[in-house]
Amino acid sequence: MTALARRLPRVLQSQFVRFCAVGASGYAVNLAVYAALLALGLHYLAAAAISFLLAAASNYVWNRTWTFEAAGSPLVGQSARALIVSGLSLGANQLFLLALVAAGAGHLAGQATAILLVTPFSFSANKLWAFAEPERPAELQPASARPRS
Repeated sequence: MTALARRLPRVLQSQFVRFCAVGASGYAVNLAVYAALLALGLHYLAAAAISFLLAAASNYVWNRTWTFEAAGSPLVGQSARALIVSGLSLGANQLFLLALVAAGAGHLAGQATAILLVTPFSFSANKLWAFAEPERPAELQPASARPRS
């Protein structure tokens, strides 16, 4: 077993724990904004979209700087990928919310559940694509990471 294979579970666990901590703060922001917008009379799907996007913006900053420690990566490309992941997550969230409300869940309980259901996709897509480290040319990689010929 290589050193990388031995460390991989710890790295993923650590990043997943940080992702979930960031997500918990985003979850609180999302639900607080959602509840406030519902109280103001906004339609539940519009409230869900606005609250989701505010939470996603906060999560992006925390995930870039802390979870994936990718602050040194090019901002434009990474931001675009994160925006796409957030958009897909929002779409899935809206579908879950519609289904849950149609099944009789309350608006707040439905949103809370929908967020949880989208989390595994969101983590995977952010880890593997949005915040993935860019490939470096072989000559810029450490000697230990270069393919052997």
